[in-house]
Amino acid sequence: MRTFQEEYVSLDWKAFAALSAVFAALTAIFGKLGVSEINSNLATFLRTLVVLALSALLVSASGEWQNPARLSARGCLFLVLSGVATGLSWLCYYRALQTGPASRVAPIDKLSVVIVVAIAVLFLGERLTWKVGIGAILVSTGAMLLAL
Repeated sequence: MRTFQEEYVSLDWKAFAALSAVFAALTAIFGKLGVSEINSNLATFLRTLVVLALSALLVSASGEWQNPARLSARGCLFLVLSGVATGLSWLCYYRALQTGPASRVAPIDKLSVVIVVAIAVLFLGERLTWKVGIGAILVSTGAMLLAL
């Protein structure tokens, strides 16, 4: 019988991406219900505590704790910056959910896909294929249609 760690590590990136989409959808629905009764900033704080607890549980269950002295300083810097961006994103997202319809807020939030494609091509050296380009245009168009 395989361990949790073996199962977790063996999942393909596409499986994680699909699960991310499902959980992001649930985030919008549950978040909308939550911020209807709790201030969006406090809601973000409470959500962050849950994310922290779940992350600690997952790292523990998968045996992935590491000595902080051995972590890459550059990697840590970018993770801190990512954390700041995530925090700001969540604060803005929950405020938008508190004041707007989830069915229109979520598509605008998903324009992040198009922004990621642009940044990945411009700064990470990823290749812009015709499929990715057309996909980004379709995502933009779909998000705008849903948000109007």
